[in-house]
Amino acid sequence: MNIGDKVRMLRAKEQGVVTRFLPGNQVEIEIEDGFRIPVLRSEIVVVSPMEAARFQQEPGFEVQKTVKPEIIGNVGIYLAFVELSERGGVREVEVYLANNTDWDLPYSIGEEREARYTGLHTGILKARSVTKLPQRYSMSTFENWPTFLIQALWHRLGGTALRAPLIKRIKCRAQTFQTNTKSIPVLNQTGHLYQLDVEEPVQPEPAKPQPAKSVDAQALRESLLGATEKKAETPVERPSAIIDLHINKLLPNGFGSRTNTELLEVQLQEFERNLENAIASGMDDITFIHGVGNGVLRNELHRRLGKNPGVSYFEDAQKEKFGYGATKVKIK
Repeated sequence: MNIGDKVRMLRAKEQGVVTRFLPGNQVEIEIEDGFRIPVLRSEIVVVSPMEAARFQQEPGFEVQKTVKPEIIGNVGIYLAFVELSERGGVREVEVYLANNTDWDLPYSIGEEREARYTGLHTGILKARSVTKLPQRYSMSTFENWPTFLIQALWHRLGGTALRAPLIKRIKCRAQTFQTNTKSIPVLNQTGHLYQLDVEEPVQPEPAKPQPAKSVDAQALRESLLGATEKKAETPVERPSAIIDLHINKLLPNGFGSRTNTELLEVQLQEFERNLENAIASGMDDITFIHGVGNGVLRNELHRRLGKNPGVSYFEDAQKEKFGYGATKVKIK
């Protein structure tokens, strides 16, 4: 089962398209009218493209006349690297673009090396299809591989929805290249997989080294002699028990020219500030409202909470009120 696959429920009549994978052996599917719901993997089955046609051909089978809105697979574009058998001590990989959606993609892919761009391939990647680039890359020169720039438009015959162009840069890193080894949708081979049509969590930039401060000899002498007065501790601001991280709440005067990445960073800074203040002020718990959306903010909050030594545990909060759009944090 892959993102973009059409599925149907075993105990209900709904059908949908897989949009993302959730913790607890669950997946999120988009059903009719654009609603997204979480379901257990054991409660759904992938729909074969030939299933409906086979039923219609059976004698005595009456086709239901009710017309339902068409369910469209909107996510599932991948850049994949497949390793070839070693020849003469040389290991090479082939590069593929895989489209596991119901959209056609006029696309171009190229290399970026420093300030220079070189086009590699262009074409139209049909829905539920895969294409192989003519270039191969050697594993022995992995550190010198370029940044891959993929640009594409979304097209569907008769479609009325307008989608923003897909623009994605992929720079392969040794520490993540092997961990991304998965089955490639449509191609059904094992390779190193990068999904292009999802936002990646923002990684904080490493702290820049601070210049060494000059030593004040007089202040050092007074400190050693006990003459330096102790500064009063700054009181910690105790946050509210429920913090709303919706961007329109944090930026009520508008977003300006901020990008999606910059807006996510605003939400993460507000989350970190309130979490640290809650820990420092001795609160028992705090709830963050992050919404459902595409799950990027929720996943990044859970990743950071899992690494924070001041957090005892965290869970989905008040599902009857927030659904899966809020997380309650229990503080040690």
